[in-house]
Amino acid sequence: MNKQNVFRTAVLIAFGMFSSMGFAQKILAPAPSPLQTVNQKFGLGEITVEYSRPAARGRVVFGEVVPFDKIWRTGANNTTKITFTDDVTLEGIAVKAGTYGIYTIPHKTSWEIMLTSDLELGGNVNDYKIDKEVARIKVITEKTGRKIESFTIEFDNVLPTSAMMTLAWENTSAPIKITTDIDARVMRSIEESMKSPKPEYFRAATYYFENGKDLKKALDWATKATNENPKAYYMMLLKAKIEYALGDKKAGNASAEKVISLAKEAKSDDYVRMATELMAANK
Repeated sequence: MNKQNVFRTAVLIAFGMFSSMGFAQKILAPAPSPLQTVNQKFGLGEITVEYSRPAARGRVVFGEVVPFDKIWRTGANNTTKITFTDDVTLEGIAVKAGTYGIYTIPHKTSWEIMLTSDLELGGNVNDYKIDKEVARIKVITEKTGRKIESFTIEFDNVLPTSAMMTLAWENTSAPIKITTDIDARVMRSIEESMKSPKPEYFRAATYYFENGKDLKKALDWATKATNENPKAYYMMLLKAKIEYALGDKKAGNASAEKVISLAKEAKSDDYVRMATELMAANK
């Protein structure tokens, strides 16, 4: 074989290798512990959790797959991350806005939940550093009413300033109460709204009523809201609630009757029912 043929052969072999590489296909398969992102609006901000969800697959989870009394990555794959856009408290422990890793120590009847500034630790729990820990709380675990196949982090009982975040797997759940203090910020925004050309009377009255503030001021705003929106039966319902709360049954009844009339006109059976129930509860 002369030099020209040797060169031609080498080129063909190289071309074949690159062609094979170019046409190689990745194997598509589902992740054994798929990633999930949970976004929950909370207070005046948001909480986001990013975590991977291992499945039990017939195994005993706590005590075997996840040993008791040892640090667990709280999921699978990379570090489970939680982001708070506002300052919060976890079971009364203050946590500044930011992104943190969640690690836990499951015990038989309780869990320790730790937030760390280390977002790259992953499953290397032997390298967990206390000096990077932002908060540590302890919660009593509960037995679930059903088997939870995949590790789950979810939010429930989400109220204006509090929510429950639950970590659950197999037949165990660890509930964590999260709270936030938004009152000062809301009050400032109400003051600013009242100085504006178009105050948000209904929202201000709602906040005052739901948070046990000055009911006379709430009624003044609710009245202004209904005057501006005479067909808004939902605003009239708030006015009735405030009047009843102030002990003025006559005014409350009149407003509730107005709600029923407006709601029937709008074919809103729910508000007819709510107004009727409100009147019955305040006889």
